[in-house]
Amino acid sequence: MKGRSMIPAVLGILVCSMLYGCISQQETGSISVVGSTTVQPIAVKAAEKYMDEHKDTDVQVSGGGSSVGIQSVGEGTADIGMASRQIKDSEKQLYPDLVEHAIANDGIAIILHPSNRITKLSMAQLKSIYKGEITNWKALGGPDMAIVVVGRDSASGTREFFHEKVMNKEDFVATQLEKSSNAGVKESVKGTEGAIGYVGLGYVDETVKAVKVDGVDATVATVLSKSYPISRSLYMYTQGQPTGLAKSFIDFIKSAEGQKIVEDEGFVPLA
Repeated sequence: MKGRSMIPAVLGILVCSMLYGCISQQETGSISVVGSTTVQPIAVKAAEKYMDEHKDTDVQVSGGGSSVGIQSVGEGTADIGMASRQIKDSEKQLYPDLVEHAIANDGIAIILHPSNRITKLSMAQLKSIYKGEITNWKALGGPDMAIVVVGRDSASGTREFFHEKVMNKEDFVATQLEKSSNAGVKESVKGTEGAIGYVGLGYVDETVKAVKVDGVDATVATVLSKSYPISRSLYMYTQGQPTGLAKSFIDFIKSAEGQKIVEDEGFVPLA
């Protein structure tokens, strides 16, 4: 009888070792996840699913931008910092113990108002627009209409990446409308006929028009193949190697179930 009574326990251990989350389901408590508005929709959906499966946990997600995310986790006011760019050297000096976790890939889509007949732009044209050198769509074969340049504010990792990749670190035009989120950029573009903006791939929908860049559409496939020229990784940062609930949540996002959420949100899973 004693031997027979051990069988369920042994089977339970075997099942636990085969399924994600057996150990992590024992995690309890709460964590805060702060930062990039690009990563935010992934984190929000993952948190909802994670809390459904782990009833004694609370995962609070809020935006603010990549710089805010890195600063928050570096200063200990958040457990996980979200960033749509890698940590800067200046931030490494301030927070030397931060550990980087790639959780997804993304392409920065260039969006116009749906009525604009322009369908493609080159990297050089993009740079000229955002520098203020090209100011009317007519110069690019579009309508005779002033270009309204929409971008992100200084806390944004998406802006940082765009500034490096597209602008070659040259200054943006002074009249650029700066928005604090991807959603804010999209709202401005869909409501302004002459507008141009840039957003994470997951924010593109039928209310705006994504154009080709150097002849390549911004899609999951082109980001995975590295053929889309404005592609990047998305990150979460922790103070040292994560433990407890923070580790369990990041592991969940990297799992097959979490990467399905990444895909469902319009972003690109890890290769």
